[in-house]
Amino acid sequence: MTDPAQHHLHPMGEPLEREAEALIHPETPGEMPPAEQMSLLRRFRQPRTLLSIAVPLAIIVVAVALNWTDMQSVPGEIAGANLLLFLLAFLIYYAGFPLRGWRWTKLLKGAGYKVSTRDGTEILFLSWLVNCVVPAKLGDLYRAYLLKLNSPVSATRTLGTVFMERILDLIAIAALGVAAGYWRFRDNLSSLSMTVQVIFAMGVVVVVVLIVAMVAMRSFGRRIIGMLPLPHRVVEFYDRFEEGVFGSVGLHGLPFLGLLTVVIWATEALRLYLVVRALGFSDVDLGFSGAMFVALIGSLLTAVPFTPAGLGLVEGGMLAVLTRVFSASYTHAAAIILLDRTISVFTVVLLGSVAYVLSSKPRGGGMKVEEVAPQIAPVRPAA
Repeated sequence: MTDPAQHHLHPMGEPLEREAEALIHPETPGEMPPAEQMSLLRRFRQPRTLLSIAVPLAIIVVAVALNWTDMQSVPGEIAGANLLLFLLAFLIYYAGFPLRGWRWTKLLKGAGYKVSTRDGTEILFLSWLVNCVVPAKLGDLYRAYLLKLNSPVSATRTLGTVFMERILDLIAIAALGVAAGYWRFRDNLSSLSMTVQVIFAMGVVVVVVLIVAMVAMRSFGRRIIGMLPLPHRVVEFYDRFEEGVFGSVGLHGLPFLGLLTVVIWATEALRLYLVVRALGFSDVDLGFSGAMFVALIGSLLTAVPFTPAGLGLVEGGMLAVLTRVFSASYTHAAAIILLDRTISVFTVVLLGSVAYVLSSKPRGGGMKVEEVAPQIAPVRPAA
């Protein structure tokens, strides 16, 4: 499965409706524009993308201007950071990408496609670049698109594996956030602030809702789709999507995937922990559990698709938690957030842009993919 000649070649720079049509009809050929490698730039220049970046940036600029007396010392605080600890935070964060790529290849293998960890990590990293520069989590769609562009796989089944990966992440973020918060505040649970109590409640609700939703989708999703007056192509789309979602995860592989997901999100927490240590603020005592609590709240906010990488939402959420829950000053909280987001967003845009230019994947260079037997057959309604 390495010949890219027969792949559908729909440019990601075209309207989202065409991309969705390409996923529903992966067998339909399309014309590849001569400058396909610039399609991401075309997406970035769309008004809705520019607006999703400009609005939160404007809000941040206004907030900084209104608090300039406190904020003017932030550059000096950052300049005094321990460079070695900052570099260590950078390295640990990027160690998470091969782990994410490995996990995705495990999900793909469960869905019937054997992909190398190197190729999986490369495509995943490019999708993170997209998520950092365009809104609506289009990087997830772009990941399925790139795999389809470089190999004759089912794009909708691939999208199903990405969906399952996101479900695993959201459950892990909520569960680990609640566990980290419980451990951090275990000595004064009876006097928790309303902010922490609300965060705890939201975490529990997210875990319960996601688990119930997945059980309902597995048990009744195909039956409900079959009863609705939908076009046959939509039903086929759902069938392949469900194969990717539930074929990618089996009961035997779930414990390993769960453990791998915990390790992945531990790298996120360790990154923030080292950033705080690098700045050396005496009034900010997070510890590892507190760093995980704050980092996972920020990661959960990136799931909101209104802005690229949760721009504005993440900074506001982390600032509120650091100042209200951990009693950090606004100056120190701002320095922590700016340095942390430099690693998690700015370096992804910088290095991801380099990878986008050097990689053959956005231009359909092809890759080796082997078909294997899916782990689980999807549920089908009785005839």
